[in-house]
Amino acid sequence: MSAASPAFLEQALAVAQRAADAAEAITRPRYRAQDFSVVTKDDATPVTEADREAEAAIKRVLREAFPQHAFHGEEEGREGEGDWLWLIDPIDGTKAFVRGYPMFSTQIALMHAGELLLGVSAAGEYGERAWAVRGGGAFLRGRGGETRTLRVSEAAAFDARSAISSGNLKSLAADPARWSAYADLVRRVGRIRGYGDFLHYHLLARGAIDLVVESDLNILDIAPLVVIVREAGGVFTDLEGRAIGLDTRSALAGTPALHAQALAAFAHG
Repeated sequence: MSAASPAFLEQALAVAQRAADAAEAITRPRYRAQDFSVVTKDDATPVTEADREAEAAIKRVLREAFPQHAFHGEEEGREGEGDWLWLIDPIDGTKAFVRGYPMFSTQIALMHAGELLLGVSAAGEYGERAWAVRGGGAFLRGRGGETRTLRVSEAAAFDARSAISSGNLKSLAADPARWSAYADLVRRVGRIRGYGDFLHYHLLARGAIDLVVESDLNILDIAPLVVIVREAGGVFTDLEGRAIGLDTRSALAGTPALHAQALAAFAHG
């Protein structure tokens, strides 16, 4: 079995799914009981015991299958070296977790030599899980347990039929030219929302919205979602059009046509 063969990636995906299950076995009971203390990290974001326990559980599952791989987790940082790197955010959306609404998820992705190969985005309390392997399509299991293939919409213009969702836009708002370019896109579309975190990428991948814009994030927030959106036929870069990597701090994801038009608008903004 070659290093990144389809068979290997399917094996790795199965392990990632089990790791997500292990995390949700910790996070969902804690969330429902609101049984945790909250500490504020140096970057002013919250962290709970559930974050740390879930990350440890994910790593136990991954290490058992891939003891030579490296890990980069939200809570414990980088562990190990090498071309194979697991990217882990045990609770993406800790603020939602803490405040008692179900817009949080577990994010697990595998990168090889800087290239994202697979991802699992598990939002059990919300009621869905999405996953994808490079070259294998993207899928989502919904509340009823049914699994569907994901595909972005055919939106080709910013008009009354198209929809944009945004996440954190602080840096974008601090750039007058780009903020004006974004405002122009908002004026042209039929709907503007701010679903945030995992949700707007799931919606994009299944064709329910057409473009996602975020200016303040890190790779752990989006790594699995990059694979999912791309395998659903979308385009996913940063706001400058660069490939997603470990240093990524922004996101522009959408249908091929709207991504290209938005990228041009921001470039000229």
